[in-house]
Amino acid sequence: MKTAMEYRPLWHGHKSVEVVSQPGGCGSSLGEIIVKAVNAVMGMEFWLCIAALTFWVEMARSASSELVLVDFGHGFDLGSVIATDARVRVSRGEKGEWLRVETGTREPWPGVTLRAGAGHWNVAAHHDIAVPVRNIGTNHVSVFCRVDNPGADGIKNCVTGQVSLNPGQSGVIRVELKRTSDEKLGGKLFGMRGYPVKWGGDGTINPSNVTQLIVFVNRPGSSHQFELGTIRATGDYKAPTAFVTDAEPFLPFIDTFGQYKHKDWPGKVHSVDELLARREREAVELSEGPWPKGWDKYGGWADGPQLEAKGFFYTTKHDGKWWLVDPDGRLFWSHGIDCVRMLDYTPVEERESWFEDFPGETPELARYFTEGGYALKGYYAGRRPRSYSFAGANLHRKYGDDWQRVYPDVIHRRLRSWGLNTIANWSDEGVRLMRRTPYTDAIGSHGARMIEGSEGYWGKFPDVFDETFEASLRRQMQSKKGKSAGDPWCIGYFSDNEMSWGDELSLALAAAVSPADQPAKKALHAFLEAKYGDIERLNSVWGANHGSWDAFLESTAKPDVARAGDDLRAFYTVAAERYFRTVRQVIKEVAPNQLYLGCRFAWVNKLAAAAAARYCDVVSYNLYQRSVAEFEFNGGRDVPLIIGEFHFGALDRGMFHTGLVPVADQASRAAAYREYVQGALRHRQIVGTHWFQYQDEPTTGRVYDEENYQIGFVDIADTPYAETIEASRAVARELYSLRLK
Repeated sequence: MKTAMEYRPLWHGHKSVEVVSQPGGCGSSLGEIIVKAVNAVMGMEFWLCIAALTFWVEMARSASSELVLVDFGHGFDLGSVIATDARVRVSRGEKGEWLRVETGTREPWPGVTLRAGAGHWNVAAHHDIAVPVRNIGTNHVSVFCRVDNPGADGIKNCVTGQVSLNPGQSGVIRVELKRTSDEKLGGKLFGMRGYPVKWGGDGTINPSNVTQLIVFVNRPGSSHQFELGTIRATGDYKAPTAFVTDAEPFLPFIDTFGQYKHKDWPGKVHSVDELLARREREAVELSEGPWPKGWDKYGGWADGPQLEAKGFFYTTKHDGKWWLVDPDGRLFWSHGIDCVRMLDYTPVEERESWFEDFPGETPELARYFTEGGYALKGYYAGRRPRSYSFAGANLHRKYGDDWQRVYPDVIHRRLRSWGLNTIANWSDEGVRLMRRTPYTDAIGSHGARMIEGSEGYWGKFPDVFDETFEASLRRQMQSKKGKSAGDPWCIGYFSDNEMSWGDELSLALAAAVSPADQPAKKALHAFLEAKYGDIERLNSVWGANHGSWDAFLESTAKPDVARAGDDLRAFYTVAAERYFRTVRQVIKEVAPNQLYLGCRFAWVNKLAAAAAARYCDVVSYNLYQRSVAEFEFNGGRDVPLIIGEFHFGALDRGMFHTGLVPVADQASRAAAYREYVQGALRHRQIVGTHWFQYQDEPTTGRVYDEENYQIGFVDIADTPYAETIEASRAVARELYSLRLK
């Protein structure tokens, strides 16, 4: 997962300036705003009134306690705007001035950077930063604003907000100034993405030293046009105590079930007796709730048209929309969930004082310790800290010593009751191979040599020209024989996850700056020598001075992208196509009847998307946003798509982090779930959505990267979130009827 949607734009664009005249604006006083609200509503059709009033009420709220940071009125220096893959202009009219932004599609995060005129803004007295936005384009757009301290990297030293707007809509990005502080109990709390204090940790800033604002769109498939109004710091900051309690002493703050100790909430477990009672109540509920009427054993549409039954899943286009087809020849839309597994671990090493009545101290529950989990990021990075699974201990207490045999049956019955017909990525193999619910499997480039000059959030990019790449894939596919390979219940295979595809030059540039023995560098060398023959011809085009082709191979200098860009893009396509072609070939050799489901793009340029479209049966995306209804595929082909990850989270049930797309509470989370899946059902290319993930992450952070998000269908004590479950059921009941509309 993403983590992002932790936004990490690298801003190195050019400026494109044009001044035009256009009515519209953003006033500064409360009185002016009210007058504008009235005028706006009187001049609109009724159906726009509510949206207009909402917008101007937001503006009135801003005016009550504010500090103007950026005013696009007279005297604004348009030359101070740093544009990345964007054109900017000031639109001036009788109602004020706005900055008009038109974004391109070359960069993953096109937009503008607005720097503090005096080096920094001090907004410590304020609660948030408000950015008025109106969508003047023809497509739905989500506009983000990132507020930076020095050293911001998309995760640390910055906070981000967003607004999603349909064409013609206006709204306000309101970025809460979540603050760095000493509130993490003098350094006694560490190793988590979110903390039980307000706020501390990643995704926080020092509000007295804000250096810039970055306004951008995220990996767009098409151009967008929007306007920004006067930007203000708004609201009065009130210094917090602990986030959800004033408890003293604070430590320990985690109870015996792995829950936050200092607060109560609906669904919190207080005793083993409660766990056992919930088990009995749910058993009755599950016995009465099979999956929706009209579904076949796979979760396909038994009441729908009969297509060719091939014995395995395949894709088809029916009535203008892409579908999966199940082994019995019925239309199938994949409504699934990731990480259907039973154990997740949190570090306890150096944190022993955090836990009250620690279950690991009892002989029967000591088995849930491990030292096998590797930490990629954070406090424990590069280590394998002693860790514990509260989830495992809770399942043991709830279902008994034999829980590992009993619980998989509960999982399958839950999925049917919840209207979920797919066990998706990173799920327990034993649960999958019970062959009661369709599932996906995955392989990756683990063990392959990486391109030395590449970089990325999860690591470097595999060298697809090195023999270890194909060998690692073959080794993994061989292990699938007799399991998922050839299994009718297996829909297909993903490869890797959220790889660092970069922009249209990145893989070629990575090869160019790598050492001479890098196979990707040798492939680039051969590609260019075949095209140019004479090194001097390359030098002439690139503005280089390599003395020979061997000298080119030895050089690690970055080429002039303005002059070498066409060649670099061409080689990028060669590398991208080699990745997808090789993966497809290896999968099909072992499992010819399973689908290749792509590489789970988190961000992707059009060259990589086009390569995926050529070789994947289904192209996959992890899209952490409020809606995918207007998602535009930039790969140049009409192909089926699948959403590999999405989620929403809230802080009303004892967790410390919302995950990547926050909502106010569980009711809002349920509504967001319905809207997301319904939007995907209406999209003619999308053939499924897979929620990330089955269970909440550990309250005190998972080992791998400290994530502790409220993103589960069930919590750490195996209690389902009723609101989300009912939303899933409601969507499932209309799954096929809505898809056909």
